[in-house]
Amino acid sequence: MSADKAVLTGSHFMMGDIAAAEGGLATGCRFFGGYPITPATEVAERMARRLPQVGGIYIQMEDEMASMAAVLGASWGGVKAMTSTSGPGFSLMMENIGLGIMTETPCVVFNVMRGGPSTGLPTLVGQADVMQARWGSHGDYGSISLSPSSPQECFDLTIDAFNLSERYRLPVLILADEVVGHMYERVTIPKASDIEVVPRRRPTGPPAEHLPFAGEEDLVPAMASAGEGYRLHVTGLTHDEMGYPVFNDVVQERLVRRLVEKIRVNAPNIIRTEDVMLDDAEVVVVSYGCTARTAHEATIQAREAGVKAGLMRLITVWPFPSDKVRDLAGRAGAFVVPEINYGQIAREVERCAGGRAETYLIGHMGGGIHAPQEILDVIIEAAS
Repeated sequence: MSADKAVLTGSHFMMGDIAAAEGGLATGCRFFGGYPITPATEVAERMARRLPQVGGIYIQMEDEMASMAAVLGASWGGVKAMTSTSGPGFSLMMENIGLGIMTETPCVVFNVMRGGPSTGLPTLVGQADVMQARWGSHGDYGSISLSPSSPQECFDLTIDAFNLSERYRLPVLILADEVVGHMYERVTIPKASDIEVVPRRRPTGPPAEHLPFAGEEDLVPAMASAGEGYRLHVTGLTHDEMGYPVFNDVVQERLVRRLVEKIRVNAPNIIRTEDVMLDDAEVVVVSYGCTARTAHEATIQAREAGVKAGLMRLITVWPFPSDKVRDLAGRAGAFVVPEINYGQIAREVERCAGGRAETYLIGHMGGGIHAPQEILDVIIEAAS
């Protein structure tokens, strides 16, 4: 089958995990290194079948650590690369995700969250990897995580994740969950010409003058691929702009500050939320992933009951929309945060609110989703 004929377009009744694989293919992903794990295995299975049809390579590695290492290597070889995982596998990948952050390697990790800790609930939903996505690797760094709430967004946000990874040179994480990953809905795949694809920023000067880790005006370096005639030294050690290890506080400060600031200063261009009836909201519901679907229904029911409720759905979880929450805290009296964990985003909301608005957590430990009535009851309580 030719590569052109293998590209899907049109509307399909599609599982979220499969939509994520198709999103990767649509934006030019041609390498997948992975290891099967519930509830993310369908991403790997789809890639195993589809990548050969478009001239790509699928490799099942011996474990998740090796999977992430293979993805980083493929990216430095000039290929767009991704992997998928869940819970325990996500933990195993953290060491090499940290390596990808330090070496500024663009790639995508599609994490389908399940109930934990440890082996936990392999086949049931959870949303407790949120803080791990932000702080799972040791050290200071900036990060980007997206959260789909539908199979369509599994497709769309995988494209966005690749574009962000190429633009800002880092592994970008997608925090899906078991419900969204295993949900079947209509997914519309546009023509290739209608999909925005951000190209990797390439060096423009002579190879002898290229500094692989010298940030440009937006603090992001241009990236050459191995084998193109550029001298590349890629290491997880603290390194200078040439990539050579340098062990002192001056270089550490310069390097790590740039890794943090390249996301922080560009955050306004990265952060996305879906806002529902926020203009006059007195109670703001903050949610993401599958939970945002029931939160949306509860918000509508609250309005019907006479409560001025609004919803802020996090499409970008990290960077967190801190300024927006602070602004809302000055206008609303309370935040309601339903999430399938014991309070991760709720603590971020509380931190940003700074005592100006009360935060109500509606936490589940994993395995099930919130009912709209459960959220509605807390909205009414918060408004009283």
